[in-house]
Amino acid sequence: MSATILHVEDNPSNRKIVRDLLGAKGYRVVEVVDGEAALAAVERERPDVILMDIQLPRLSGLEVTRRIKAREELRHIPIVAVTSFALSGHDQQAYAAGCDRYVAKPYKPRELLRIIEELLGGTDG
Repeated sequence: MSATILHVEDNPSNRKIVRDLLGAKGYRVVEVVDGEAALAAVERERPDVILMDIQLPRLSGLEVTRRIKAREELRHIPIVAVTSFALSGHDQQAYAAGCDRYVAKPYKPRELLRIIEELLGGTDG
């Protein structure tokens, strides 16, 4: 069975890039565009990895991450902060909120894919 990746991103172009990249590798990609939808999707989908934009409508990615990591039954899900919000210290804010990895936009698609595969334990979808 293919791994499920929850992609939390409000920018349609960024969603397409990730959808194409991960879809080509056989991953199931679930897309949501805001923080509240992300919380609902985590409950419903129980993804294997979450790609979390930080600047989101409704709830920030950091707040969504805190809420996910506060729940015993969800905290094991790896969360990758994928953000253009990449000034000095922002990576530490992401890690403090509970993100497992931090990737600044623009990123190299192969690097993002490598991180996802590492978090999945070396599986390739």
